[in-house]
Amino acid sequence: MSEQVAAERASTAPVSAQVGGRGVLLVPHRAPGVDKWALPPEYQRILAVVQQASGPVMTRQVGEALGPDTEVRGALEPLRGKLTKLADRGRLRKLPGGKSTARL
Repeated sequence: MSEQVAAERASTAPVSAQVGGRGVLLVPHRAPGVDKWALPPEYQRILAVVQQASGPVMTRQVGEALGPDTEVRGALEPLRGKLTKLADRGRLRKLPGGKSTARL
């Protein structure tokens, strides 16, 4: 049983990269000492768009604010993945229906 739990934890571990010989998360978890400046610039822009919105936003609205062509089929999928990653790390809140909102 403990082997199965260890295997599940390993498969759901956050993705990290090597920077200066050390492993770091590309999108760190939200924590008291970690602010939005620890995020890559693209994630900072996404977070800023969601925070400036007057309410929950759809992926298409974020894409239109960032400027990529939202009419091309599949153009929003990478953005949707980034929004999901930000929600998984506790920086955004994912609502039913696919909308995202900023955490307080």
